[in-house]
Amino acid sequence: MSSNLESLARQVAESGRIEGLSDKHFIDGRFIARGNESLECYDPGTGKPFAQFAAGGKAEIEEAVEAAKVAFAKVWSKVVPAERGRILQKTAALIREKADYLTVVESLDSGKTLSEAKGDIANAARTFEYYAGAADKLQGDSFPISGDLLAYTVPEPMGVTAHIIPWNYPLAMLARGVAPALAAGCTIVAKPAEQTPMTALLMAGILQEAGLPDGVFNVVTGTGEEAGAPLAAHKDVAHITFTGSVETGGKVMQAAARNITQVTLELGGKSPAVVLADCDMENAINNVAGSIYKNAGQICSAGSRLVIERSIHDEFVDKLSRRAAQLRLGHGLRDPDVGPVNSQEQLGKVKGYLEDAKARGVETRAGGAVTADPETGLGWFVEPTIFDNLDSKDRLVQEEVFGPVLAVQVIDSLDEAIEVANDTEYGLVAGVFTKDSAKARRLAGALDAGQIFVNQWFSVGIEVPFGGNKKSGIGREKGMEGLRAYCKIKAVGERF
Repeated sequence: MSSNLESLARQVAESGRIEGLSDKHFIDGRFIARGNESLECYDPGTGKPFAQFAAGGKAEIEEAVEAAKVAFAKVWSKVVPAERGRILQKTAALIREKADYLTVVESLDSGKTLSEAKGDIANAARTFEYYAGAADKLQGDSFPISGDLLAYTVPEPMGVTAHIIPWNYPLAMLARGVAPALAAGCTIVAKPAEQTPMTALLMAGILQEAGLPDGVFNVVTGTGEEAGAPLAAHKDVAHITFTGSVETGGKVMQAAARNITQVTLELGGKSPAVVLADCDMENAINNVAGSIYKNAGQICSAGSRLVIERSIHDEFVDKLSRRAAQLRLGHGLRDPDVGPVNSQEQLGKVKGYLEDAKARGVETRAGGAVTADPETGLGWFVEPTIFDNLDSKDRLVQEEVFGPVLAVQVIDSLDEAIEVANDTEYGLVAGVFTKDSAKARRLAGALDAGQIFVNQWFSVGIEVPFGGNKKSGIGREKGMEGLRAYCKIKAVGERF
């Protein structure tokens, strides 16, 4: 960590506040207030409020969509791709320039450890950088049909796009949708989660400083019911990008269907880490622990299930349990191993799973309870937990807990591993740990998931498409697939 970052983090930790945050919406190039209603931002590490933000609704959404609509028609769709790329490149540079401040804000707002938040800010900068380079690489195809007929395709921007951003990766997920949409020539209305609105508002200022024209990027803060729902249902929105629960994603899809609006949905997972007897055990333990305890387990692609061969089960789970027990919990600004869960509501949800498991007599190998910051006695924390020897139909195997809770399933063959790993409604990611490349490739082909990790987890970058199968979602983000999601294809046939 840089000395400036550590110093800023200490100052904020001592005061419980941070300067420079907006309590207004950002619409048509200006921070504006509409009405007097506001909501509070809570520091998950203490459970105490540290800032306020505007509680917007349908009126603000209407204003933001109209601004984006006008900006698309009159300005942004006419800006040449190379210039769009230059603005995104400047945005990436500004994110890096302001990285320490953004890191502390993200940690305070979401509960992330400083190391996790620092990584997210770097990821956001890289995302804008990647799509800056891709903006002028969008091109169509030509088709050989006959001697006097020319047929070709032209990718065109969708128009106004809505981005409903989750609370677990506020800035990284904003960048993942907004950067390709801007590169494609679309305009934006962003609705950050009410738990974590601050870095979206900071990004409004950064994009403006980078030279983005007024109205191209707009942010309306508020609840999902009051602001998110009217945004998803708006007739002038051409594409919706949403990350969140299956339940809410279904509602977004229903709202979009009324207007035949295209959607990209990333709806979570119950991802298996398949560990075979011939694995590099130390590497597998490191990756499994990281996959479920990073960001306090609040990751759609977390490795929340361990599917392990019986012959190494005891040794592996013993070592993993000791690792889990040694992890340091604490306020994110102290940069512990594991920070808090994001909200009191999420803490209550995870607690319900823990108490139900205890009541049912589920074998607990580590953790199993909610707790508090050991230094202050405050905040919303969950012990790193391992539940062992679970049946495929157990709710801890089938349901997304979204906390630092690992479900262990024991298998005896490769065929059983495939059957067990695929036996949920989700299909976001899966991991395979083995030294046998033939087994790895067989599993990679047989596992029903949008992304497969082999002998690692989380290591692929913005260049690689990401998205889920089954109830994990629709569409792909990241890479060039993520850019094409914001384009409509026009086919032209010419004869002269």
